[in-house]
Parts: sequence; C-alpha cells; structure tokens
Amino acid sequence: MPKTTAALVIPASGVPFEQSTIERRDLRDDDISIDIRYAGICHSDIHTAREEWGPARFPLVPGHEIAGVVAEVGPSVTRFKVGDRVGVGCMVDSCGECAMCKDGEEQFCERGAVMTYGSIGYDDEVTYGGYSQSVVVSERFTCRIPEELEFEHAAPLLCAGITTYAPLVRWGAGPGKKVAVVGMGGLGHVGVKIAAAMGAEVTVLSRSLAKSEDARTYGATHHYSTAEESTFEELAGRFDVILNTVSADLPMGDYLGLLRPFGAIVNVGLPPSSYEFAPGAVVGRSRVLAGSMIGGIADTQAMLDFCAKHGVGAEVEVITADEVMTAYDKVVAGDVRYRYVIDTSTIQPK
Repeated sequence: MPKTTAALVIPASGVPFEQSTIERRDLRDDDISIDIRYAGICHSDIHTAREEWGPARFPLVPGHEIAGVVAEVGPSVTRFKVGDRVGVGCMVDSCGECAMCKDGEEQFCERGAVMTYGSIGYDDEVTYGGYSQSVVVSERFTCRIPEELEFEHAAPLLCAGITTYAPLVRWGAGPGKKVAVVGMGGLGHVGVKIAAAMGAEVTVLSRSLAKSEDARTYGATHHYSTAEESTFEELAGRFDVILNTVSADLPMGDYLGLLRPFGAIVNVGLPPSSYEFAPGAVVGRSRVLAGSMIGGIADTQAMLDFCAKHGVGAEVEVITADEVMTAYDKVVAGDVRYRYVIDTSTIQPK
C-alpha cells in the first residue's frame, strides 16, 4: 500500500500552504524510501508556487534540496542500505538509455528528465517534492551525503551546490585563475566558497558592499560594488571566469568587458528579459557568453564529496513549517543569509 506522509501542500493556485498529507508510491525494485530531515528553499520553488514561470500543477509540494536517512530499500537496491545519509536534488528519473543519460548528463535526457516536483513521471503520476517527511526515489537519483556535512548545510547543495560547481569545473576555475561571482545570495555565496576551495582568486561583484565581510570569510579576496562607475573601468580585462548568479537584467556588454581573452561569463540565473550586447564584445577578444543548468547525478555526487573534503556547506537559517510563507517573502526581498532550510519534523497536519 502507498505510504502516507506529512507534507506542506499548496492545494490550488493562489492558496497558501497547508500542513497536510500526501501518498508516496510503493517501493519499486530499485527504489529507496528516505526519511527527510531537512528541505532547502530554492527561489525556483517560489517562482513555481507563485506561477511566475507559467501555470503550475496543483496540488503542489515544492522542494528539490532534500537531505535525510534511508528508511527502506527495494529488493534490487545495491548502492544504499537502511541508515545511510542521502540527498536528492532536482531530478528523480530519466530514461537511462539515451546518449545524454549514458554520459551522466541525465538533466538533458532526450525523453525528458522527471523533475522532483510538479513534473509528470513516466508512470503518468505528478511528482511531489521535499517539503515533506518522506520521499520515495530510484537509487539512480540518490546521492550519498558524507559524514562531514551536516544535513541542514548539505540540503541546499543539492541545487545551489551543483548549479555553481558544474560551471566552475567546466570553465576551469582553479589555481592561477581569476573568478568573479556576480551576486552574494543563495547561489552566489556557495559559488564563492566552491571557487575559493578550487584554488581560484575570487572577487565578488554586487550592488553594494554590505556583505563584504561575509564574502571574505567565505574565501573571496576582493569585493566591488557594481553601482560604482569606476568598477568596470578598474576591473576591465581581469577575469577568466565570471559566474553570474543573479536573475536581474544586467548591462552585459559592460560585464563582457571584464573578461580576459578567451574568458567566459556563465549565467545560472534566468532574467525576465534578454541580454543586449554588441557582437564585438565577444568576437574582439574571443570571449564566451554561456549558460549552465544543474548537473548530472555523478557530478552532483562529486560536488558533495568535494564540499565535504573542503569544508564547504551552505549558510542556512533553519525554520519551521509555520514560517515558510514568511520565508518566501523574505527570499524575494533578499532578507536571508543565505538559504532557508525547513526542519521537516515540524510539519504537523492539522
């Protein structure tokens, strides 16, 4: 019989969260059941819940930053056992057979990856996310959380961690490289930590210097305000990689001017409108304007192992289920340092 579990549910469009229950599927042969300890709040949860990216599927249970403990395993499971510390990120299924899946890039599955919540699975059932006390997931889409990472600090890494780690690896952040991180929010602060742990010289670019002390604590060497006209002139041609974590409209031509020859700006945020820049801004010095999604499961595991080795975790504020609606408003206002994480034990169906 399907298992009933407590969850934070948005029953319909425009309706607040309710502390209610949902049903998780019976374990398939390769499934594991996870007792969720903490679930991170990603800004994409808010966009989805508020239908800012288009119509959502209701009832909706958001959450793709999941950390917990294996409670039960299917008969064919080989990678995990009861009691293991595990995490689940943005995906819960893919075909496993296409070229992208075989290359470990399940996020680009040719049949279509199944997202952790609000998605239609291959069984035609809607997926429910991590704002709940348990979840059932194929072992293929489950990662091991090393002992060195506390659950609450690890949960946001399942999205924010891989979202920043993957492009930094791809574009060669490391010793001898100069990396700028645009924005010091939920994504940006993790990007700063990871880039610094890779050995790069890290600079933060943000609208103000209010978080300068935090930036240096997390490994940045410099912090500049983009509101100062002199910043773009002073930093012209300096960086090998610029990781843009904000979802704001930026004067992209100005930011391209901060790159060295062959340098790359990698965008992981989604602004509401298109960037504008002159073709000469990229052609003239062989610069690259790129984007990056999350990463495959193997890369997500590599990220967790890297973060454990280097002591990298998200900076979090742990909240109760009753505080989630307020937390959403604070995230939109930028009033969080730096990720909210839900203690799922506080979800109590009325």
